[in-house]
Amino acid sequence: MSSPAATRVADQRPRSRRNRQAKVQHNRVFFMILAAPGIIWLAVLFLVPFYDVLAIAGGRLNFLTEAPVAVYNPLHWSHANLVDTWRDIFGVTGFELPIIWRTLWYTAVASGLCLLIGYPAAYFVARFAGRRKAIFLVLLIAPFWISYMMRMLAWIGLLQTNGYLNKVLSFLGLPGQTDWLGGHWYTVVLGLVYGYIPYLILVLYAGLDRIDGSLLEAGRDLGLGRATTFVKVTMPLSRQPILTGLLITVLPMLGDYFTNQLLSGTPGTAMIGNVIDNQLGTNGFEGQGAVLSMLLLAILVVPMVYYVLATARSAREAS
Repeated sequence: MSSPAATRVADQRPRSRRNRQAKVQHNRVFFMILAAPGIIWLAVLFLVPFYDVLAIAGGRLNFLTEAPVAVYNPLHWSHANLVDTWRDIFGVTGFELPIIWRTLWYTAVASGLCLLIGYPAAYFVARFAGRRKAIFLVLLIAPFWISYMMRMLAWIGLLQTNGYLNKVLSFLGLPGQTDWLGGHWYTVVLGLVYGYIPYLILVLYAGLDRIDGSLLEAGRDLGLGRATTFVKVTMPLSRQPILTGLLITVLPMLGDYFTNQLLSGTPGTAMIGNVIDNQLGTNGFEGQGAVLSMLLLAILVVPMVYYVLATARSAREAS
């Protein structure tokens, strides 16, 4: 015969299990309500426009007005715009493939320069700024207070023929009549670096600042020098911030069109974003522009998936 204490324990087990289930259900409902505004925002401002672009890409053309006619039923989508876009990329008379390679090249060089410049800056602020860290952070964030267009327009004032850069070069006795805005690839690349490097620096700073200083001291105690400690301890620990920062900078660079449009504007430096912008603004080519936008998005998904997998793998290794 069971004792009264054992009976009470047996009665409390189902009750505690029910309480845990009720708490889990309550938390699930709470977080669903908490996430509802973001989900609605995402659906209205991303999913609906995204499907509208798909409807235009799979739609048809009104030959009378040369306006795109969106088709929202996937069963009635046409592949005409896809065929035309494929022909423009890989066809005998295709012109977009060199532009795609140029875009990838510009993005690779610009992101590499961002990392080369941004990592030392973020490392200095995180490790050596000391009490002046807040001042340096304000200086790093300050470019975000000015619109991207205004910053690019300021570059035009610096780089035009009678701009400040040529005046400084002339003052130093160097050639001071260089047409920096005359369609040079390095001007576009430096414009991309200038426009997007603050994003990378902030992400790198956040990651470097979270590295436990005792790990670096442990490396020193084991006889490692400053350079060896940086290579064997700091760099591996900052791999995830580097990946995150590069993702944040590379993705907008691939679709950028405004930088090249302001700092060059010549076909010889056109990027894929310029082609999409031109097609979306030209009657009869909006459908092809929508298809090209979808293809660009498909390319961008690759680094995003890699980032998610790398983040999950790092989380498993950390646990």
